[in-house]
Amino acid sequence: MTKVFNPGLMQTNRRNVLRGSVLAGAAAMAGTAGHAGQRRAPLPKMQPPAPRFLVAEEQAQMAAPAADLSGYTRVKQELVAPPFAPAHEQVATGGPKIIEITMETTEVLMVIDEDTGAEVWALTYNGSVPGPLIICHEGDMVELTLRNPVDSQMEHNIDFHASTGALGGGGLTHVFPGEETVLRWKATKPGCFTYHCAPGGAMIPYHVTHGMNGAVMVLPRDGLKDGMGNALTYDSIAYIGEQDYYLPMDEFGDYKKYAFAGDDYADSLDAMRTLTPTHCVFNGAVGALTGENALTAKVGETVLMIHNQANRDSRPHLIGGHGNYVWETSFSDAPLTGLETWFVRGGTAMAAMYTFEQPGVYAYVNHNLIEATLLGAAAHFVVEGEWNNELMEQVVAPRTFET
Repeated sequence: MTKVFNPGLMQTNRRNVLRGSVLAGAAAMAGTAGHAGQRRAPLPKMQPPAPRFLVAEEQAQMAAPAADLSGYTRVKQELVAPPFAPAHEQVATGGPKIIEITMETTEVLMVIDEDTGAEVWALTYNGSVPGPLIICHEGDMVELTLRNPVDSQMEHNIDFHASTGALGGGGLTHVFPGEETVLRWKATKPGCFTYHCAPGGAMIPYHVTHGMNGAVMVLPRDGLKDGMGNALTYDSIAYIGEQDYYLPMDEFGDYKKYAFAGDDYADSLDAMRTLTPTHCVFNGAVGALTGENALTAKVGETVLMIHNQANRDSRPHLIGGHGNYVWETSFSDAPLTGLETWFVRGGTAMAAMYTFEQPGVYAYVNHNLIEATLLGAAAHFVVEGEWNNELMEQVVAPRTFET
């Protein structure tokens, strides 16, 4: 069965693409020849795994006994677009579950910044950047149906950092346009985790930096706890995906536009090589979580902020608030407390909990303030309630003074 994928319109067979060898070759080719005869620096040659190792892996999978699903209850989870979270229990009731979810890989022309006209052919799960938040409990299984629409330009897959084996499921979920696959994996470690597309070679960062990533939250079965073992609960979740884009520009400094997803591949590799993003935004675009799109809460409400960054380090800070409890790593570890700024390692997701004490507008930013103010990494919380002068009071309004 012959397939075609952008960029380069290289014809490949399914097995070669699944193993990443052809994608690596495409990346190398894109590195040697640019538009209008320009020569680009070649990319390092990516060596695929030795065939005998791949055969051994397949044989081990085929020889393995079927999973024992007795004792599991099947439930469907309706995924929702960020910044919202799907309906879920904070403390698990009953035995372990098989959480059934469906995601579709969609390629969407998305405006990144209305002021500059910057746009990108975003590669997405379910049409959003980031992809939807998935929530389960430790010991549950997640059963994903992944579909790639027939009108897509590219092959896609998914790597769950929360899972175990087969490149996080990436080795078992490659789907061409018009195909679907079903993957089931067990959530064995509590915490927040990234997932992302990982087709192979240079296509991995290309897909990730075009928006194809999201987060999974695996809750302890008995819920979140503080360092003393006391229960912690939240009133709502704010799901924030930090996305770095590397948009190609023309010789006049204007952002280039492309007719189809994948057409920017070679130009994007050049931009990505700089390691300098043109945009660093929350939830896909500049202003996606500010102004009329601001997050909302009330004084006394507790919000669990889940922050995902699939590619670069970040340092979130809630201006006017704090991280009362912060899990930069596993929910099995005691949370950090009273943080002013917390750390998101590139390729991870994490959680921070805060109970709002004052009304007003709070800015949630990447505290690399260059990225927050110049590249777009900012969100707003608009909080309703009564002001507490014991926490803060303007004693004297600004006025002129004599020297």
